[in-house]
Amino acid sequence: AGGGREQDDGQAVIAADYRSINHRVDASSLRMYRWYYSRICQWGLGLTIAMVLLLAFVERPSSLSISSDPWLRSPPWEPPCGLTESIEMVCLIIFSFDLAVKSYLIGWEEFRKSKWLVGYTVVISFSIIDWVLSVSMVCDEKLRIRRLLRPFFLLQNSSLMKKTLKCIKRTLPEIASVILLLALHLCLFTMIGMLLFAKTEWRLHFRTMPDSLTSLLVLLTTANNPDVMIPAYSLNRAYSIFFVAFSVIGTYCLMNLLTAIIYNQFRGYLLMSVQTSIIRRRLGIRAAFQVLTCKGAQQEAQQYADVGYMDREQFRKIFDELDKDRIKEHPPLPQYNSPVLQRLQVVFSHYYLTILGNAVALANVMCICTILVLNSEKSIAERDNYIMEIINLCFILYYMFEMCVKIFAFGWRGYLSYRNNIFDGFLTILLLVLQITIYVTYRLPYSHWNPSSHGVMSLWEMVRLVNMLIVFRFLRIIPDIKLMALVASTLLDLLKNLRAFAGILVVSDFSILHVLSNTTMENITSNFSMECGTYEQLGYWPNNFDDFAAAIILLYDVMIVNNWQAFMDAYSRYTTEWAKIYFVSWWLTSSVMWVNLFVALILEVSPFRQNRQMHAFIT
Repeated sequence: AGGGREQDDGQAVIAADYRSINHRVDASSLRMYRWYYSRICQWGLGLTIAMVLLLAFVERPSSLSISSDPWLRSPPWEPPCGLTESIEMVCLIIFSFDLAVKSYLIGWEEFRKSKWLVGYTVVISFSIIDWVLSVSMVCDEKLRIRRLLRPFFLLQNSSLMKKTLKCIKRTLPEIASVILLLALHLCLFTMIGMLLFAKTEWRLHFRTMPDSLTSLLVLLTTANNPDVMIPAYSLNRAYSIFFVAFSVIGTYCLMNLLTAIIYNQFRGYLLMSVQTSIIRRRLGIRAAFQVLTCKGAQQEAQQYADVGYMDREQFRKIFDELDKDRIKEHPPLPQYNSPVLQRLQVVFSHYYLTILGNAVALANVMCICTILVLNSEKSIAERDNYIMEIINLCFILYYMFEMCVKIFAFGWRGYLSYRNNIFDGFLTILLLVLQITIYVTYRLPYSHWNPSSHGVMSLWEMVRLVNMLIVFRFLRIIPDIKLMALVASTLLDLLKNLRAFAGILVVSDFSILHVLSNTTMENITSNFSMECGTYEQLGYWPNNFDDFAAAIILLYDVMIVNNWQAFMDAYSRYTTEWAKIYFVSWWLTSSVMWVNLFVALILEVSPFRQNRQMHAFIT
């Protein structure tokens, strides 16, 4: 019977969290299972994964400098040899312990079937070997293979990322067919363009086959439109037909066809994932119920016979109740004996007071904007901030009044039970402290009084900045407007589901960043061309691969595809023409693949949320 209770507890925990039931069910294993999946252990494992990923910002070349511009930055702090390696070894030991616990809990047979755990073993082994080589070379190695393997730790720890990868794997064959069609489209128009624009004065973008391919590939993203068309179009308007036809077929047909294919393959992904989780959950609940109905448990349950019995369906409904969101109850209002105080309590607890507070916050922001516009054309000496300080004082006094009357109406506990009240109260106290500090530091305001003239960061400007935060009080009206609440809840659901895609994007970043991690712009800042539209003329020096943080921003800029040809052109000139393949690969991975997956996820989540909200509204 005791073993039955342990098994029941284990299966119940698994069922409540939608996890697999393929693991050991003896008493000691179940205790280890519950300890391993406890909040503390999982938070610790997540912190370890974050730590090993963040090491890339500290390891040489370090990202610990204020600016990434090679013209402006000072030499970054470089950690001594052994510091980051020690932290990394601690993380690898934790990962090894995590692998050992997982392997023990599921058993050898299940371990051999799990490709992720086998891969986990291989990655840890290679990382330890590479770590030993790094330490033996006194941290002077040129390439750290284990840095390329670190994203695997993030992948294997997230079931949602694994499901997303499966979906991507299922989508790849049809995506590949469209990309091949896109490549054929590019090659065809490249040859036509080289034949059509053969005159030397028109061949700015069609000199060679690689230049032609690059120009049209960038045109496919509209980043160099209409620059690539202007030399020919300025001489004959008929040449625009070539570029328009290319854009219509490639950008508006093939690229949108790619989006449609990705969505068609991705459609039902969330539903299938939920269905699989529910089946796993019900299987766990059924197993727990079977344990309870075994002979030993029935004998032990005789002493509780007067309480009653529960069938399988009732047992399942218990777990359905556990899935429901907890409704937060606010403390009761304080009781006042005086009729006058009771009447005031009714007035100050009314919703109209919140509406008035929102209107006052809007008026405050409008006053600040008005003063900024009026002072924008004046010098510091000509500005008169006396009126602004008086206005600030009036608004702060109202905020204090609003906070006090709400505390009077709801009581301290009731006031703090609302998150928006905590936000408003914090801002009000901060405003009051800053305003008092200004008056103490600069004395009482008088006409032509300007604290910024004292040479420090103006506290008055800090007050204006904090006043701007008051406008966020308008976010409280979202739940009261049905359509706005629907959009906001859809956005929140989308952000929750985007965690898996964001994680995979991080994995892609890590994997592709280290390819050009040794490429630097430090040695080319003294000898460069200044052609219009180039990397040098546009001053894109902070966008480089000199360190990990700068490389992330550069890849983000390429993903946005605005002027991404400037980066591709610069690195192909200063390194090798193969750099173009690197940037095109990142464009295909991020802008084509992930962005379209995001669109598919939005199309998948939005109708589901709308139907659920509409059903609840009708009910």
